[in-house]
Amino acid sequence: MSTEYRVVALEEHVVTPEVVAAWQKLEPQWRDLALAPSTQGESGRRLAEMGDERIAAMDAAGIDTQVLSLTAPGLQNLEPADAIPLQREVNDLLADTVRTRPDRFQAFATLATPAPEAAAAELERAVTRLGLAGAMVFGRTRERHLDEPEFRPLLEAAAALRAPLYLHPQSPPTTVRQAYYGGLGERLDAALATHGIGWHYDCGVELLRLILAGVFDRFPDLQVIVGHWGELMMFFLDRIDTNLTEIAGLDRPISDYLRTNVFVTPSGILSEKYLRWTVETIGAERILFAADYPFVPLSTGARAFLDTAALDPAQRAAIGSTNWERIHTRIRR
Repeated sequence: MSTEYRVVALEEHVVTPEVVAAWQKLEPQWRDLALAPSTQGESGRRLAEMGDERIAAMDAAGIDTQVLSLTAPGLQNLEPADAIPLQREVNDLLADTVRTRPDRFQAFATLATPAPEAAAAELERAVTRLGLAGAMVFGRTRERHLDEPEFRPLLEAAAALRAPLYLHPQSPPTTVRQAYYGGLGERLDAALATHGIGWHYDCGVELLRLILAGVFDRFPDLQVIVGHWGELMMFFLDRIDTNLTEIAGLDRPISDYLRTNVFVTPSGILSEKYLRWTVETIGAERILFAADYPFVPLSTGARAFLDTAALDPAQRAAIGSTNWERIHTRIRR
């Protein structure tokens, strides 16, 4: 493996039998479309494996370190009584895995957002006692958005700890899926609502809501990470700035918040065209790497993508790992 720069991949997922059992008990309206790929087939099998096979896949792709996280749909659709004990169990397992191979693994905490106060307390425990590197969260907890007042304790805790929150896509609400993504056949409906485009619109809107609601004005130390090259927001910023900044009463353009409070990853979309656009729009210093294991094949190679991209050596090292290392060292333990 090259020693010129390291590659740290941030959207690399796991699952546990206990979480799968909790998902399967949910009433149909709360079951996320991610349930099948997160529990079945080759992806379900690979998610449950956190040892030699995973490390071999990392070696083949040129990835030095994975930042592990519970896969979608997380805990956000569970009842608080189920979510609260699971967050602790998952985080203890992640911490144990990191302790076993600290050279190859770090981890984002899992949070029981159905109980925001408990989630805030768990984030503090996970960061200060378990050594985890922030948390993986989702924009909605059932029908409630992360920018709503009840989630302020969690956002406040993340800002105080300077612990990054990775905002991961989730399936659009059932009514939205029916209205916008339905009627094309069950398989195509599901694909359109998730990895086709629905996930990314949904997550981009949730990020935009955080900005419009003034979350980053209240918590200027809060750092959020989003995947898939900015979840479609990156490619529409001129219009967003023009049409929404003044109405929202913000003191600066919406695009400024992406340069001060948001980091972007590719989530395995190894597109040099998207990379160039993102560097031009927010700068290489706001880009991190993510491979989206095990959902995106790693045969093309993370390091090969960075090695051949139109980047100077400093940009290549920054995206590969040093931007992440800067965030990681700022976390208050």
